[in-house]
Amino acid sequence: MPPPPRRRDYRILVFALLAVAAAAFVLVRLGTQGAGPSQEAARQATAIGGPFALVDQDGKPRTDADFRGRLMLVYFGYTFCPDVCPLALATISAAVDALGDKGDAVVPVFITVDPERDTVAKLKAYAARFHPRLVALTGSPEAIARAAKAYHVYYAKHEEKDEPYLMDHSSIIYLMGRDGKYLAHFGPNATAAQMAAKIAEYL
Repeated sequence: MPPPPRRRDYRILVFALLAVAAAAFVLVRLGTQGAGPSQEAARQATAIGGPFALVDQDGKPRTDADFRGRLMLVYFGYTFCPDVCPLALATISAAVDALGDKGDAVVPVFITVDPERDTVAKLKAYAARFHPRLVALTGSPEAIARAAKAYHVYYAKHEEKDEPYLMDHSSIIYLMGRDGKYLAHFGPNATAAQMAAKIAEYL
């Protein structure tokens, strides 16, 4: 008989379920469960995204205006995330690579929801595990909160006694246009192929 799961394993499972539930909640608010804009999502498009002023993994101040003229794939997560965030960033990386040379017009952007632990140095090491063009951003708690609100991202600290805390957060990948406006979004079950196909429609 296999040994019973450790307490940490339960926490990871609970976190993953909460992340999926949060993503489903955001998807319902956006008006679609799919990987692209629907009539309702189009109605709300102007309300998704907005200005941000953060710092990248090289310590350089970055704003949303820096990415004008290119598409952005924006994902909110944190470096201590046990499974959901690495999977999302791996999917983003594979989707961008699948576009070939056209993928040069797409910038993957990772915004932490855990600025308390996600320092510039931590983000630099973490981003190196994924796509070479990945821009990882952090900032003050207030700046992160403003960015998350603009993208309708839910996040909250989940603490247990004598255990490192986890962050509950929605797991939605946003595709933003060359003008910084919302184009589409992808749920946690979207594949790299689906993502690349949708992005290609805007290249």
